Amino acid sequence: MNASVVEKGWAGWPDVIREEFDANQSNGRVGTRLLSETERVRVWEIRLAPGERIGFHRHVLDYFWTAVTPGRARSHAEDGRIIEAAYSAGETRHFVYAKDEYKIHDLENVGDADLWFTTVEFLDSANKPLELDR
Repeated sequence: MNASVVEKGWAGWPDVIREEFDANQSNGRVGTRLLSETERVRVWEIRLAPGERIGFHRHVLDYFWTAVTPGRARSHAEDGRIIEAAYSAGETRHFVYAKDEYKIHDLENVGDADLWFTTVEFLDSANKPLELDR
């Protein structure tokens, strides 16, 4: 993943993005579709057409994602940064959260082709899984 910060601080966030961030502090839907859930894992799919985005969500569980397709994305992070990244097909990243740690962000496809990820969350992490609106 090749990523760079394109803006620091909240000043670059449109009002509608700030309002959505405030409204989704506890959104545990980390993908566009929940593919599978067992007592141990949740498997998510994220599929975004060019210009589409998945809104703000909170990561509290250990997880990994794999980029199924190459692409480019923009993300607003809870610390105010706006980050743009390029992904390669097959690229995988792992994340671990200690008790009470988390990450809140969104993801927008800024490329010219569909962007597709698979994300796997581990339900036996240090933090309790967030409830999902079904």
